[in-house]
Amino acid sequence: MVEAALRAAHPSLEVERVVIATTGDKRPDLRFKEFTDGDRLDKGIFTKELELALEDQRIDIAVHSLKDVPTVLDGQFLIAAVLERAPIEDVLISRDGYTLQTLPQGAKVGTSSVRRIRQIKWIRPDIECVEIRGNVPTRIRKLQAGDLDAILLARAGLVRLNLLQGNTIVLDDLRLPAQILPCETFLPAAGQGAIGIEARKDDSVTLAYLAAINHGHTFARVSVEREFLHLLKAGCQTPIGAHTSIEDETISFKAWVFDEADESAPPREIQTSASLAQPLQAAVDAATGFIR
Repeated sequence: MVEAALRAAHPSLEVERVVIATTGDKRPDLRFKEFTDGDRLDKGIFTKELELALEDQRIDIAVHSLKDVPTVLDGQFLIAAVLERAPIEDVLISRDGYTLQTLPQGAKVGTSSVRRIRQIKWIRPDIECVEIRGNVPTRIRKLQAGDLDAILLARAGLVRLNLLQGNTIVLDDLRLPAQILPCETFLPAAGQGAIGIEARKDDSVTLAYLAAINHGHTFARVSVEREFLHLLKAGCQTPIGAHTSIEDETISFKAWVFDEADESAPPREIQTSASLAQPLQAAVDAATGFIR
């Protein structure tokens, strides 16, 4: 998608794809909380190797799923552009057509996201959440073959892989029912559905190329969501749901922040808005209201 956008904006530009496997890709056997850097959680398991390649100038840009990118980058890099955002909802997939409300008592739901786990446990305390890793087709096949009652995946990935057809997951000969969870009642992750493009701050030529493919409204929305996480010193493994919307020249922001220590506590809800000309003010006001 990034290659196509660059070629459309710059027809004479030569684009070469360099595939780089990250730590998170190489170790699908590990749970996210098992990735550590010394005695701290390693927040760069899907970005470190790409940033090393950027630093060494082996690549000019790094393409990320933005929800996997730490909110604080090394000072020499920046998120220079984003593509237009895909659908941001989460999707519940089951073999038997369950919804989140109709899952049987004590059902097992596969997900590795602490945000999803906390929202599920808040809505349905009886449900058991089970760690699941692997790419999207692998997780779907694990649902079909295993003892899980359902799994949760991002709608964006399912759409990009052409696996979601209406309310049905179609993978080879599999047909599985799916429930799209409204983002007003089941908040997505900050940056969910967005492709972020990272570059070196001092590479003015590349930054000019990327400026032509940046989607302004998506950039404003994800910037607010990521800034809120940054101000709260939160990361991609912090149980926070975030949702932004733009109407006319106003950007609105809503977040649910779950207590990391007390799993039974309901989330704190924060809602703010700001002028689209100064979108980050929505994140500042939300963080100020939360900390106060």
